[in-house]
Amino acid sequence: MKITKILLLFSFLILSLNLLGQTKYEKDFESFNDIIQEHYAYLNQQKIDWRKVIAIYKPKVEQIKSDREFIILLENLLIELQNGHSSLNVNLNTSNRLVPSGQDLFVVETNGKFWVKDVKVGSNAELAGVKIGSQVIKFNGKDIAEQLPNFLPKHVQSYTKSMRQFALDMLFAGTHDKKRSIVVQTNQATQSIELDNRVLPNEKSTLLSVKKINSSKVLIKINNCLWNNDLIGVFDQTLDSLLKVPILILDLTDTPSGGNSTVARAIMGRFINKPMAYQQHEYDENAFETKRHWIEYVYPRKKMYQGKLFVMVGHWTGSMGEGMAIGFDAFQKPTVVGTKMAGLLGAIEGFNLKETNINFQIPTERLYHLNGKPREDFLPKVITENSTETLNYILKAK
Repeated sequence: MKITKILLLFSFLILSLNLLGQTKYEKDFESFNDIIQEHYAYLNQQKIDWRKVIAIYKPKVEQIKSDREFIILLENLLIELQNGHSSLNVNLNTSNRLVPSGQDLFVVETNGKFWVKDVKVGSNAELAGVKIGSQVIKFNGKDIAEQLPNFLPKHVQSYTKSMRQFALDMLFAGTHDKKRSIVVQTNQATQSIELDNRVLPNEKSTLLSVKKINSSKVLIKINNCLWNNDLIGVFDQTLDSLLKVPILILDLTDTPSGGNSTVARAIMGRFINKPMAYQQHEYDENAFETKRHWIEYVYPRKKMYQGKLFVMVGHWTGSMGEGMAIGFDAFQKPTVVGTKMAGLLGAIEGFNLKETNINFQIPTERLYHLNGKPREDFLPKVITENSTETLNYILKAK
């Protein structure tokens, strides 16, 4: 018995000495690792071998001497998760812009060549004259393919199409400290385009905008503010003035920065006359090897709009905008029109690393359409190739 107690005490002392010998970065690295393993909801779905990730990055953390170096390491760790819903709440001037909120071009790879598939409406890229269908030859003076490894996971030997697409999205979003330039080829003519030479209007200055298309059709555009509870009152006032319009278009094509379900449910509640389910949640209780699964509902509120509703979505419809899209689709009566959305994973939760006081967020719940399909895989009822096609369809819709 005495020997056992001595061994336990010895083990405790060794552990204590190891902890005392760790830098704050090593301690927070271990905390980060524990949080990902315990709370990140998509390791299995994405087939991420997190043990390999840690094996790659653990030797690097031992060399870190500053918060700046640690932030860079965390950013690289998050690249291994391959989705814009995993991010730090702090950045450096050299940090990459977030995807999709910092992205204004959607570029795809086909047979080793890179093509502009979509351009964000009202963005620097659109104002600079970038055209859908153009081939991109270079980004910031370099070949595109040679820059992609900076945004590809290090723990795998081969890359999926979605991994390469994420890398492309990150590359073309650019960093905070550098202006972007591209070389494009259209109809055999080569052109160099500077993307960041304009100051765009403040998108937060107005919560929504209204456009009358004709006597029977009106478009309401949400201006990337689904996180702002003030939108509820503004939307109510706007919709109350449009209740007799036969066709209403709700434009969610510029909602990349997420939001909260209170705002989403308040808006959706104006289009139903009874409680309606709109999405499914799933949460792993890893400590007990169990799962929680529940369905979230929208309840009707105020006067219901009873005309025909179209919902526009696109590559810059993210997070809560995506939740609204699958909710409206589950209601069946509205028609969702657009491209595949941003594909942001799950519902996010924030965490703090105590030693460095760095905050970050990751998806901790998986989200599903009522039909059981993962939200990130949802496709609209009417599928278009880009935002221009989406708008043209809406203009002709009856």
